[in-house]
Amino acid sequence: MMLPGLIYILVMYYLPMFGVVIAFEEYNPIKGIFKSKWIGFTNFKFLFKSDAIFQITFNTIFYNLIFIILGIGLSLIIAILINEIGNRFLAGAYKSIILLPYLLSWVVAEYLLFSFLSMDKGIINSFLNVFGIEPVLWYSEPSYWRFIIPAAYVWKNIGYFSVIFAAGIAGISGEYYEAAKMDGASKFQQAIKITIPMLVPITLTLLLLQAGKIFYAAFGDWGLFYNLPKESGVLFSATNVIDTYVYRSLKSMSDFGMSSAVGLYQSCVGFVLVLASNFLIRLYDRDSALF
Repeated sequence: MMLPGLIYILVMYYLPMFGVVIAFEEYNPIKGIFKSKWIGFTNFKFLFKSDAIFQITFNTIFYNLIFIILGIGLSLIIAILINEIGNRFLAGAYKSIILLPYLLSWVVAEYLLFSFLSMDKGIINSFLNVFGIEPVLWYSEPSYWRFIIPAAYVWKNIGYFSVIFAAGIAGISGEYYEAAKMDGASKFQQAIKITIPMLVPITLTLLLLQAGKIFYAAFGDWGLFYNLPKESGVLFSATNVIDTYVYRSLKSMSDFGMSSAVGLYQSCVGFVLVLASNFLIRLYDRDSALF
């Protein structure tokens, strides 16, 4: 029964790992992996001498730290607020509404964002025009995107995390809250003393999972960095991350060796982050750690 799944994992996940040697070669698709020229760490030397590596690494870490803090923090607050709604129908309706953006692709989000930020007919610039304010060139100024990208991420993903926390809250015994009410605890005190501590295992698991994908925008958030800025080169300083850099390198130069070197660097740093996150979580709660 497990054989088809094991074969799928072997073929799709483990066999491609042999391609890591491309990072150490002057890879030629015609010659293949085994006949391409071996150049050792040349690709890595060129990579770390480039200013781009520091920029894309900073952007990748900067955004994902904000995503983790805002995404999990705000989702927890929203889940607690929804739990306080006495009407089950309304609570379910709110969950569905906030989950809807998560079901949309980043391509759809790109057009929605453009309808707000367009220079000529954007909703925001049209509103500013009513008050005689000059339109803002949203797609020409990188500094704006330090705020736009986190806002877009939170808008799209907050519903998903909120539903997870809401499920966790539903599993908390009502006896805790009844006892707290008898002791005169307010709703805020109940949330601080009961709800949040009981959700610590779920929160730590989400933190560990999110920390593991810090260096991988391709897992669900590729379009956030690629589609939303509409491939504007002016915005690369604020929107270019490791995954988009690899894609553009392959697209423009077809440099497989360099792209593979970046990918290997990405994997190694991501692995270290997972180990570090697991170690910290293990110190706090041994049962919530992976190992």
